[in-house]
Amino acid sequence: MAAPKSAVTAPERTPVVILFAETSGFTRTSAMLQPSVVLARVSEFFALVRAAVERQGGTVRNVLNDTLMASFAGESSAQRAVQAAQEIQRDFSVFEDSWERDYGIRAAVAIGLHAGDAVIGIADGPMAGQPLVIGDTVSVADRLLHRARAGEFVLSKTVMDALAATGFALDAEELPPLEIPRREPIRLFGVLRDTRLDFT
Repeated sequence: MAAPKSAVTAPERTPVVILFAETSGFTRTSAMLQPSVVLARVSEFFALVRAAVERQGGTVRNVLNDTLMASFAGESSAQRAVQAAQEIQRDFSVFEDSWERDYGIRAAVAIGLHAGDAVIGIADGPMAGQPLVIGDTVSVADRLLHRARAGEFVLSKTVMDALAATGFALDAEELPPLEIPRREPIRLFGVLRDTRLDFT
């Protein structure tokens, strides 16, 4: 059932965990495939990610190329976001095998997660009706996505601290910090694969 219009149009600044997920290796291979195959495979990926996000109470906010952005808010949002990331990685392993076998696509999911405040609302004017999530938290999460290697996910210390506060244990390795001009480095952690995949 749709929420009342006033509930979905009133903008708010709220604590969220932002998750970005993309298929590393897919876009390069897609140039050699039939368009129908490209759309079918990326649709499979988006359906998988959406299902994992929604099972954990998150909301898909944006899709661009082969990248999807979702947000998690409320109680235990960091834990639920990480559980969604774990489910995405687990479930995509089936696609890793079938895509390579059937289409010659070598792909794996890379994920970035960061927690902080963001403005959430619905655009007006020329973009009326477009759901928006705006803020530094989104920008940092996007940077973390591009730190993640194929098949791995990277999260900020902010997310790790939120997990620790709820007693959720995550086996993650500390990585070199994210350096952004004119601000303190952001400590990063990665959930890494035993065998590194390199699609560069």
